[in-house]
Amino acid sequence: MPAYQAPLRDIRFVMDDLLGFSAHYKQLNTSTDIDQDVQLAIIEEAAKFAENVVSPLNPIGDQVGCTWSADGVATPPGFKEAYKQYCAGGWPALAMPESFGGQGLPESLNIIVSELISSACVAWSGYPGLREGAIKTLLSYGNESLQQTFLPDLVSGNWTGTMCLTESHCGTDLGQLKTKAIPVTDTDYKLTGTKIFISCGEHDMAQNIVHIVLARLPDSPAGSAGISLFVVPKFLVNADGSLGPRNNVSCGSIEHKMGIHGFVTCVMNFDGATGYLVGQPNKGLEAMFTFMNSARLTTGLQGLVHAEVAYQGAVPYAQERLAMRSLSGAKNPDGPADPIIVHPDVRRLLLTIKSFAEGFRAFAYYLAQQLDLSVHGKSDDSKAQAKQLLALLTPICKGFMTELGCEAAHHGVQVFGGHGYIREWGMEQNQRDSRISTLYEGTTGIQALDLIGRKVLGSKGVLLGNFSTIIFEFCQSEHANQGMQEFTQALSEVTTEWLTLAKTVGKAATSDPEEIGAASVDFLMFSGYTILAYFWARMAKVSFEKLEAGAQDKNLYLSKINTARFYFQRILPRTATLKLTIQSGAASLMDTTSEQF
Repeated sequence: MPAYQAPLRDIRFVMDDLLGFSAHYKQLNTSTDIDQDVQLAIIEEAAKFAENVVSPLNPIGDQVGCTWSADGVATPPGFKEAYKQYCAGGWPALAMPESFGGQGLPESLNIIVSELISSACVAWSGYPGLREGAIKTLLSYGNESLQQTFLPDLVSGNWTGTMCLTESHCGTDLGQLKTKAIPVTDTDYKLTGTKIFISCGEHDMAQNIVHIVLARLPDSPAGSAGISLFVVPKFLVNADGSLGPRNNVSCGSIEHKMGIHGFVTCVMNFDGATGYLVGQPNKGLEAMFTFMNSARLTTGLQGLVHAEVAYQGAVPYAQERLAMRSLSGAKNPDGPADPIIVHPDVRRLLLTIKSFAEGFRAFAYYLAQQLDLSVHGKSDDSKAQAKQLLALLTPICKGFMTELGCEAAHHGVQVFGGHGYIREWGMEQNQRDSRISTLYEGTTGIQALDLIGRKVLGSKGVLLGNFSTIIFEFCQSEHANQGMQEFTQALSEVTTEWLTLAKTVGKAATSDPEEIGAASVDFLMFSGYTILAYFWARMAKVSFEKLEAGAQDKNLYLSKINTARFYFQRILPRTATLKLTIQSGAASLMDTTSEQF
């Protein structure tokens, strides 16, 4: 199995050359001066931790997995020791509020650190990752008492968090949930019910686990309008902050999964467990969306992770594996065969993975900047604009990036041929680990409905119009640049089609609402390919400029231009098929009756 190596040069390309992180940080209303030296120091230290501490755990987590007993859940060997080092290094507090012991750095730096750690071992990265959503939920909706009780230890990493939504009879349709919360005092409730698919619900890596739980109060309205949110700790917390007795919440079993074996997934039983209301009664879903949006972006990042892992494994193998001769003549005449990287179809696989991984990185870091601006922008307008961009782009990030992350993992196996199918090389693990990313935190279909229904049609096209304007302005700025025409012309055309398709679906939905669902996933994928085209066009522009200025790292910039051409010629044309399927309407899907299946 290949050892993970942090792609620091490409990370710096996106931060410095493409997105201008140093200038970006000067636009934020923060007290910390985050110059290039500070950025580099943080990222290089995170890379060392990812490569030296976390990466060796990846095969162990897969092969050993988690074990459950009456005493709880034991994580794979080395997991809790690595987590102890993670906390000792101050990593959990990186982007957390200083008022609760955090370092107060922008979220974008935390996103980059998350990429490094997740790429090293995606199973291990989930334990500290879910804690962040719990913190954001309590910051937004928790009262002062809850914040003072739970946030300091969550911020430090001493405690971890979970999100407890799903029940055996309801997944996405949370209006059906049955877990009950009975008032005991003005502040305390007793929760009873069973939750399934709870990531990190029980483990041995932290002193306490803080569950964020959806439940129903007595006499609450039916459906999603009657759901409230509660915080339920594994151990109750004494007035002085020390841990008290064990709460009545336990892990009934753990799931045996296709992948991410080191990342425990639990059935959690709440048997009159003590909990505390977060936010207003019957407004739980609104509060939980704070957690879910954080988790959706983190999950979207996994698309980048699995593409990067596939690329790092496939390229060295393709350079070394000898098979057949090049169709244009021997490239390794002294050897028995040529390396497979000379063959066009292998290059197709490698360039597809590369275009996804590097395109995703640009997209994800751009979203990370919007997260910074949404909280620390210097004006209300800058905050509002960032929030609108996040609203539109978050479901695309989650749905599109994870779908293509799975495709990239698949291609990684394919480059290896039969060797990719066996455990030794790590590619089959990457493919298995990637599969969950399109499912949890809302399937691709759910992200697509959110995009077309709430964000595009629900805003009457405003959110889509705002982002398309950014693309059109970029294309117009390069109008006189002949070297960019191969990119900007196609980008302008596909963006125009994007807007037209949104109107087509909206018009069709006025007579048949099923048209929204019928078009939704294809529209999401069309959106993603268009957005990636925008970032690849920008990367090509920057690379042309660097080469013209005599940049030393010539191969990096030539590779960016060549990959951009590959993307525009070989990947972006997928939108032509998606356009046809979107325009085909709902009839071919809905005319078959249930009995005819």
